[in-house]
This record gives sequence, structure tokens and C-alpha cells, in this order.
Amino acid sequence: MKGLTTAQAEALRREHGRNTLIQVKPPGAVRMFLGQFKDAMVLILLAAAGISAALGEWMDSVTIAVIVLLNAVLGFVQEYRTEKTLEALRNLTAPTAKVWRDGTLTELPTELLVPGDLISVEAGDCVPADCVLREANRLYANESLLTGEAEPIAKHSAAPSADLTGLHKPYLLYSGTAVTRGSGTAEVTATGTSTQMGQISGMLSEIERSETPLQKRLGELGKVLAVICLGVCAAVFAAGVLRGEPIFEMLMTGISIAIAAIPEGLPATVTIALALAVSRMMKQRALVNRLHSVETLGCASVICSDKTGTITENRMTVTRLALPESVLEVTGSGTRQDGCIRADGKPVSVQRTSGLPQLLRCAVLCNNAQLSRAEDNTWKAVGDPTETALLTAAAAGGISQKTLSRYRRIAEEPFDSDTKCMSVLVTDGTERLLLTKGAFDVLLSKCSRIRVKAGVVPMTAHLREQLTAQADALSAQALRVLAFAERTADHLQDAATDMIFLGLSGMFDPPRAEAREAIRTCAAASVKTVMITGDHRQTAAAVAKQAGLLRGGDVVTGDELDLMSDVQLDRRLPQISVFARVNPSHKLRLVRAYKRAGHIVTMTGDGVNDAPAIKEADVGVAMGDGTDVAKQAADVILMDNNLATLVSAVEQGRCIYANIRKFVRYLLSCNIGEVITMFLGILMGMPVVLLPVQLLLVNLATDGLPAIALGLEPPEAGLMKHPPRKPEESFFAGGLLSRIIWRGIMIGLCTLGAFSTSLRLGGDLTQARTAALFTLVVSQLLHVFECKSEHGTLLTVRYFSNPKLLGAVFSSAVMLILTIWLPWAQNIFGTAPLYGNQLYQAAAFALAIPIMSSIAHLCTRQRRTAPDLLHGE
Repeated sequence: MKGLTTAQAEALRREHGRNTLIQVKPPGAVRMFLGQFKDAMVLILLAAAGISAALGEWMDSVTIAVIVLLNAVLGFVQEYRTEKTLEALRNLTAPTAKVWRDGTLTELPTELLVPGDLISVEAGDCVPADCVLREANRLYANESLLTGEAEPIAKHSAAPSADLTGLHKPYLLYSGTAVTRGSGTAEVTATGTSTQMGQISGMLSEIERSETPLQKRLGELGKVLAVICLGVCAAVFAAGVLRGEPIFEMLMTGISIAIAAIPEGLPATVTIALALAVSRMMKQRALVNRLHSVETLGCASVICSDKTGTITENRMTVTRLALPESVLEVTGSGTRQDGCIRADGKPVSVQRTSGLPQLLRCAVLCNNAQLSRAEDNTWKAVGDPTETALLTAAAAGGISQKTLSRYRRIAEEPFDSDTKCMSVLVTDGTERLLLTKGAFDVLLSKCSRIRVKAGVVPMTAHLREQLTAQADALSAQALRVLAFAERTADHLQDAATDMIFLGLSGMFDPPRAEAREAIRTCAAASVKTVMITGDHRQTAAAVAKQAGLLRGGDVVTGDELDLMSDVQLDRRLPQISVFARVNPSHKLRLVRAYKRAGHIVTMTGDGVNDAPAIKEADVGVAMGDGTDVAKQAADVILMDNNLATLVSAVEQGRCIYANIRKFVRYLLSCNIGEVITMFLGILMGMPVVLLPVQLLLVNLATDGLPAIALGLEPPEAGLMKHPPRKPEESFFAGGLLSRIIWRGIMIGLCTLGAFSTSLRLGGDLTQARTAALFTLVVSQLLHVFECKSEHGTLLTVRYFSNPKLLGAVFSSAVMLILTIWLPWAQNIFGTAPLYGNQLYQAAAFALAIPIMSSIAHLCTRQRRTAPDLLHGE
């Protein structure tokens, strides 16, 4: 037990490096900030800001620059937060370790450990590196961060020829895991990036964020707008030059109209809509790390969910108590106080049920956990999960440490992986009682008697067969089986023989009730839920069946995955809904396989083992009580650990995409109308129809507020009854582009009509421009109500479903009135008051288009429904 010498350790450190995780140098703050300006729409807006400044339109230039800066700041904050993942992972490793160096046990920083070092570990220690156990004294380790298994794992010393690679090895300790019980001496086998934790760190550093579907669609939109701007500029310039206008003047005019074609408010409106959606989700206990992931949730087609703590409660729960002649059901889950013990669906009296008081007494007294009442109808549990589950089950029958306070513990034989049982010697002042709990086969061999309804009788071969069948039946339900026995005795050593068999308990980590409902809701929305866990096949299958996930599909293990090629996996993927005994690299491979199949993948989890897959997924979702690593890698954090919250987030994602389509439809229709107005006016030889300051008023005041309010539209009925949209689906799918262009043309023609009619009615140029401004703004404010639904009209939409939209339209209308009829505003915006025929004709042009559009829509619907009615008759 001398360990390495200092010289040997130095030589090994030069060979293997320090015991630290991979440290990727993050991009500097300046580089990260500048990276936010790569988007096509942002580049177009920057160009527009520069051109506006060159033309002397400083108000336009500053406004556009502020919008671009706002988006850049938000993007920078989100990216900076995600880069905290590796830092959180490094913080998980233990700061110091007890190491044998030069024949002395000393405490050293963990980064100085090297392969071959001998370390000492005990309960409460964080394992500093991957190690193989050379000595183990009843040692247990909690490996849920790596494997997802909730139960501490019993560890023992390794054989000389043991395999020292991979997870799930009972003689290996893994870096970052915790020793929960016992002590031992271990030899370091891997440090730094060579450990299982280090390999996860490497996976995270290799994963790059991809663009969300919305970012891709907006990028495409930016390119389309760039082409439109260049086309408009070239057309106006060519038309003017052909008419003999000065070349420079027409170039400036073309550029001005092209800038008018850009919806300056679009990026800001998208950002505000997403931010408001994030705020709504926060009220529903979902915290969003990455802004654009809100919308991506809406097109999620696969949810890859961890089992422990996500689908299940991450609390062992006793569901069955098996007496020799009957099996009782224990209701309730986790640490809830509303459970009871039932037989044939009816509550039983513990004291009147033969053998049950003795079984529960053994479960409570042969136990080191503690249970106390909490304020929210739950028990506050402290101790081993198995033992707290036993205390909760006993409490359901009215038996507790308080009711058994007359008993005093004299001695204890702790649970050991070799003996597979725990024994205590207690006394109530009159007699000594030896109580034992442990593995069924071990305790059965120690029992020569059994307690039945008739009392204590000798154990027979027939009774042993019945008990074995009972235990097998519980195990077949993926329940963890414990047996209980007792006898009067004076010493712990008496537990080896002549015990009285009392019964069995069956427990497991149950599915959350809300998880079952969430899975059903996802199925109705054509979103597939897949469970990916490190637990055993049988346990995974049982949980999946109870949660409604396993309906005849296969359960595939990690070992079976290793034998599949990517082609074989892709072929079988649609039929598989449960994956068991998987490691972090398997989870990452599965997420990539689903993405390869064209799915938008959401990955949920809470442990370190989930972090690489969470970061690789299109939307990573962590649980609120999960590790910092999982939270930092995630896009969304469920603060209440509730899958139902995730379903609400999916609905919000679908809603926000529908709303973005609505305000894009509104903004582009309005901008096309403005371009048509200016472009055709020049081609027809008219004076400039609208002044630049009037266009600015329309774009930022009367366009912006209603567009933002459209982003707050509530979800439409049946939103979660339809399949998610395809990732490759065009932003303008469903005829949206044709509706935008058609409505934009009509807005432009009506505005020109109001302008020319005003001149014919004897108005001067200022009045004609005012009439055009009135028609343009009013027609846009009417159009915003049409944009509330892709299938409705002004005659069918629900006007009062979004009060904020009514407020925005009212505010824009007030701005228009003040601009036209207030003297000081007339001087700023170049307007004149409208009265009489000038006002009526402008209003008529504004109302003409939506009225005719509504009538045409109703006629089309009647023609479509008429054949159906005739067929029904």
C-alpha cells in the first residue's frame, strides 16, 4: 500500500497530462458579438442603414441601427450562456483526493492524479478519476449522473483479469460519481479526457449548434428581399433614365424605394414575439436558454426522453407487499402521504391482517432512513431510496418510527454486497428481536419457519416453492424484490439460522401521472416519444408500458445497438420506442440517427450522461433539478420536471410560428403596397406620392405596433391535433406568398387611386399625399385583422380574442389622426387636413379591398361546400 513515488508520478503526468477535462478556448466576447451580424437579413439592414446615412436620412439610419444592435445583443447573451457547459462539467470533479504517495496517505489536488495512483475513498467522497477497486468494504456508489440509474450500485474488488473499460462495471469507480456508503482503496486507471466523464466533455466540445428551422426560413426570406431590393432599384433607375430623368437623381430614387421595400421592423418583431413567448413559458415553469428554440419546439417530431426523473419520479416506491398467503397493493407514489394498503381494491386494516404488522415492523426498524412530514402533503425523506420507500409504505399502513418508539436498537449488521442482507437487534425492554431484510434467495435459505394466518409454522418444500413463485411473479413486473424475516435472539450472529419468514416487498421507480398524459397528448399531435435509459431492459419495458410508450414495439439495448450499422439502425428506428442499457455515446448516436431520418429532435434529461445528446438535439430540454451540465447544454429547462410543461412548450412553439407567419404576411403586404405606390407613381410620371418621412411613419409606427400585437395571438383551436410541419417546408407554404403579393398590389393600387382622385377633385399635392397616406394606413390596419387567421375574413375573425391587437390598432389610428389634423404634426410630416369628399374618397379606397376580399372568400367557400351538401342529401 505504498503507491507511486513522486518521481514516478511526474513521469506519468508528462505522458498522460493533468487530470482535467478538455478545455476548449471559447471565442472572445468581441468575436462572439461580431458573429451575430452574419445573418442575411441583418446584412441587408446594415446596408440600408449605411445608404440611408449617405442620403442624409439620419432618422432612418439610426432606427435601423438600433434594431440590428438589439438583435445582436440578444444573440450574444444566448450564445455566451451555452458556452458555460464545459465550465460546469469541470466543476463537477472533486477538488482534492486522498492518495498514497511515497508510502504515505496524503491529500493532493485531483489534477495531479496519474494512472497507477492508489487512492482511498469513503462515503461522501466524489470520485476524482476512473479507478479499479483493489479493496472494497461494503462500498456503494451513486452513478446516476452517468448511467441514469437511480439506485446506488454495490461495488466489490476486481479480479486480476477484469475488463477495465466501459460503464456498468461493479468493480470500477467513475470520475464525478459519488460514494454513498462504505470505503475502499482503488487504483487510478484513467484521468482527464480518458475518463468516462472526459469522453462526455469531448463529445460536447465537438458538437456545433445548427440553425433552427425559423432561422433558416428567415435567412431565405432575407435573400428573397435582397433580390427584390436590387430588382426594384434597377427597374426604377432604368425607367427613369429611359424617360430622360437625370441619372444620379434616378439612382437615389431607386435606392430610396428599395429601402422602403425592406420591412425594418421584421427582425425586431420576431425578437419581441419570441421574447414574449419565452415570458409566457416562464409563467408555465419552462425557462428558455436559446431564444429561437421556442419556435423549433413547434416542429418537433420526436421527443427522446430519459427515464429516471423525466418519465419516472426518480423515487423508489413500494407497490406490492406479499404475505405468504396473499399479495397486497400499496397505493400512492413517491413520498406522497395519501397512500394506503389494499386487498382486492379495498383498504385493509393492518392490525387485522395476519402477518402484516410484523412485516411492516421489520421494514421500519431494520432501516436507517428518516421520514418526517412536509407541508405539501408529502413526506420529507432522508436516506437510501430503498429504505425511504419502505418507510413510506409502512406509513401508508399507519406504522412508523414514532409508533414503534418503544423499540431500541442494540446492534446492527449493515447491508453488504456479499451477504446481501441487513440485520438489526432491537429490544422493547421485555425481549430481544432480530430483524433482517435482504435478497429473497439469501433470506429464504436462513428461514426454517414461516408466519401464516394460523401462526408460525415450519417451512416446507411446498411453501418454499410457493414463495419462490411469488418472488418470480413480482420480478416479472420489473419490481425490485426484498424479503423480510425475524426471530427472538440475543446476538446478531443468530441471523444465520432458524429465522421466521415474514413476506416480500416489490418496489420500483413509477412513471409520473402527468408524464402519461403528456405522452398521450404528444401522440395526438403526431409527435413520437422515445425512452432512452441506462436502466435494465426489463425495468425499461415495464415503465414504458405503464407510461403508454410500449405498444408492441421492441426494446433495444446498448449492446444490440453496437452490433447495428447506421443503415440497419435507420431501417429499424421507426419500430423502436424504448432503448435500454445505453451509454452517453449511444444517446448521441440515436439523436443523430433521428436527425438523419429528417426529424426535428427534442432530447430531455437531467444527468451528465444526457448532456451531449441534449446539446446535439434540435431542442435540448433539461429538468429543473438536473445537473448544471445538463442545464447549460439545454435550450429549455423544465423547472417543475413536468413533461406536461414540455407539451405546453410545444404548443407555444407551434403558436409562435403561426404568429410569425401572420405578421410576416402583414408586414410584407404593407411593404409591397408601399413599393407599388412609389414605383408605379414614378413610372406613370406622377409627383412623388409619399415623402420619406411619411414612409418612415408608416413603417415604424402604424406597421410596427400591430405586427408586434399579432405575435401575441392566442393558439388557434386544434393546434395540437395536427402533425408538426416538415422542416423543409417553405415559410410561404399554403399559398401565403400569393396572398401577400396580391394584397400588396391591391394596397398599392388603392393608394395610387386615392392620390390621383384627390388631385382630380381639386386638392393640392399636400392634400393628395395626405389622402394617399390615409388610404395606405387604414387599409393596412384593416388588413391586420385579416391576418389573424389564414382561413378567415373580416366577417369571420374573432376580433376580441387578442385585446392587445385592438389596442395597437387604436394607437396607430390615433397617430394617423394626429398626423393629419394637428397643426404642428402637419409641419413635420407634410400633411394637410382632409374634409368632405377628400376624406370620403380616401376612406372608400381603404375599405374597398377588404370588403371585396371577404365577399369573394365567402363565395368561394359556398362553392366548395355546395357539392358536399348535395352529396349529403
